[in-house]
Amino acid sequence: MTTTATATLGELIERHGVDVLDYLDRSLEVPVLDGTQVQGDLIVIPDTRTRTGERKPVPAEGVPVIEAVGSGHEHRLLASEVGTASLLSGVGGQDIAYLQNTEVAYLAHPEHGYLGIAPGSYVLRRQREQAAEERLIAD
Repeated sequence: MTTTATATLGELIERHGVDVLDYLDRSLEVPVLDGTQVQGDLIVIPDTRTRTGERKPVPAEGVPVIEAVGSGHEHRLLASEVGTASLLSGVGGQDIAYLQNTEVAYLAHPEHGYLGIAPGSYVLRRQREQAAEERLIAD
């Protein structure tokens, strides 16, 4: 897994306009990783398979990949620059979407801060837990 840091949490909040809770330290650098990453109930998995279908570019304001439900918070995907990240969504099951990015992309979440995703191809997947029955993890 390769790690780089491109910006602090405060710089990313300023750049993208998606704020996080006050207890998160805005002076910390956000690592950019090319391996598997987890943000609450969302997991980002490198993917080398060829995916077909209509990809939609991530707009300047980003796109929610997991919407806020009840008292939960959304996970918002943000591109470094418009046109550098696209999603193939509506794929079904635990897989939410397939991400392809040519520049760093970020996932923003109020409680977890920002997560940096290195250029590449990834599966965005909801995590599930096994209990008496299988269920989605709540964030």
